[in-house]
Amino acid sequence: MALRTITLRRVVVTGLGALTPVGNSVAETWDSMVNGRSGIASITLFNANEDWGVRFAGEVRGYDFSTILDGREMRRFDRFAMLALAAATEAARDSGFDFQSGDPYRHGVAIGSGIGGIGTIENGVIQMITTGNRKIGPFTVPRLMVNAGAGQVSIRFNLRGANIATATACATGSHAIGTAFHLIQRGDADVMLAGGAEAAVTPLCIGAFAAMKALSTRNEAPTIASRPFDKDRDGFVLSEGAAVIVLEEYEHAKARSAHIHAELLGFGSSGDAYHIAAPEEHGAGAHRAMVNALGDAEVSADRVGYINAHGTSTPLGDAAEVAAVKRLFGAHAYKLAMSSTKSVTGHALGAAGGIESIATILALQNGVLPPTVNLDCPSDDFDLNFVAKTAQEKPIAIAINNSFGFGGHNTSLVFARAMG
Repeated sequence: MALRTITLRRVVVTGLGALTPVGNSVAETWDSMVNGRSGIASITLFNANEDWGVRFAGEVRGYDFSTILDGREMRRFDRFAMLALAAATEAARDSGFDFQSGDPYRHGVAIGSGIGGIGTIENGVIQMITTGNRKIGPFTVPRLMVNAGAGQVSIRFNLRGANIATATACATGSHAIGTAFHLIQRGDADVMLAGGAEAAVTPLCIGAFAAMKALSTRNEAPTIASRPFDKDRDGFVLSEGAAVIVLEEYEHAKARSAHIHAELLGFGSSGDAYHIAAPEEHGAGAHRAMVNALGDAEVSADRVGYINAHGTSTPLGDAAEVAAVKRLFGAHAYKLAMSSTKSVTGHALGAAGGIESIATILALQNGVLPPTVNLDCPSDDFDLNFVAKTAQEKPIAIAINNSFGFGGHNTSLVFARAMG
């Protein structure tokens, strides 16, 4: 039996779509990131009264879902799947690709969620307790499934190729993008919609993360609560959102004269095998993910100009990531820049990797590095360029996006400025 010979193909980004606490489109989100406008405010999605220890979050506000869904459809979607479809719709439109053309079995989707339809689960349990099991809605399971977002996007855009939903906590979105990248690279797909969606600003999620002491408790000053790398950081800020990018094989994109935002060069992942919720102290898993990504991209560490950090604003997580970056990049760590856009968006869990991939792509495209706001005084030994408070203009050719999740999941993506 002859072995299959695989010629690795170039993969480019031709579409971007996002809904975040700082914007209902990619353009709005990027403008807020660059200008350091926080999207963190008091919770409105449920009644977080004075009994709640944490009463703020990052919410998607003011988006009209009736522009993409009719009333009947909305009843069949959990909020996270609606966010996924909205981001995918913007990304598809931005790509300029007609998804009804060509071979649908060469077009696919990889959109994950860390938690999925948690709102549907919570409401379903309340319904069952108050009115009995015979009142459970028939669409409960299709709404709550983690793969519902990917499935609904597949249906909307006639994507009959790979249909994948990742669920690796805060690494979810990047895992989805990396999986889609490798499918195109090895010739199993030509076009993929990839990213993540999350709608976890719910009573159970806020209460559970607060019980872990994982969330910031700055109820009186929510806009300064997310403060990655700052010595006074006290936990992350939970947020929601979605981000989807269109990945396309380079020659396929070139043949239709598509606008190319950036090129995806490599993907790396690793497992901590250490603790279900805490990173290894020296960031061994984060280090290995970046090493693997650079190896996959065939890029030397000294070519990296910018890192969009995982940077959640937790004491342990930020320290582990800084340690990993210093170990990998050595002296070059002091020449590159690293910032955390979670300082304005909060932490959107499974959507974070998609949102921050878009931030990384636009930093490459525009030569502007979004700032880490609220960074008043970095922790001891945090002596890198964290793009504190104000955006920096800096042309860069290669950038990394890091995402690390509970369970010990670590991912890194290597992007390059579009060069033709």
